[in-house]
Amino acid sequence: MSKKSAHVSETPATQLLRANRVEFTEHPYEYQEHGGTSHSAASLGFEEHSVVKTLIMQDQDAKPLIVLMHGDCKVSTKNLARQIGAKSVEPCKPDVANRHSGYLIGGTSPFGTRRAMPVYIEQSILELPRIAINGGRRGFLVQIDPRVCLDLLKAQPVQCALAE
Repeated sequence: MSKKSAHVSETPATQLLRANRVEFTEHPYEYQEHGGTSHSAASLGFEEHSVVKTLIMQDQDAKPLIVLMHGDCKVSTKNLARQIGAKSVEPCKPDVANRHSGYLIGGTSPFGTRRAMPVYIEQSILELPRIAINGGRRGFLVQIDPRVCLDLLKAQPVQCALAE
C-alpha cells in the first residue's frame, strides 16, 4: 500500500471525485478559524496563489453561484456581474452559503454540493499545473489538475481577480 498523508474520511466531494476517477491527493491540516488560505497554504507548504477558495455568492435575484478564486486574490463582484450578465453579485451570508452548498464555511468544496449551482473559475487558475481546493471538510484540501473544474463542474472561465 502506498504511503500518503493521513486518510480523511469520505466527504461528498471525495466521493464525487472518486466516482469520476479523478486523480487527487489528500492534504489534511490543522484548521484555524478565520485562518483562510494563508493558513492552509503555510500549514501545507503550498503557494497561496495555487490554493483555490470556493466562494458561494448570489446574484440580484438571490440565485446562488460558485466562484473559484486564487487564495491570494479577491473577487471583483462588479467585473464578475458584468461577465455573467447579472446586475449585481455579492457573497452569501454564511448560513445561506451553508444551506446552498451543504458544507460549513471554511470547508466548502465546489464538488458534491447539496444543490447544483453555476460555477465560475478565475481564468488564470487554469494555467496552474495543480491546485489545492477544499475537499469538503474544514482542515482538508485535495490537490487536483485545475482542468477537473472544467470537466466535472462545467466551470466557466471569468476574469474578476483583484490582488488582496
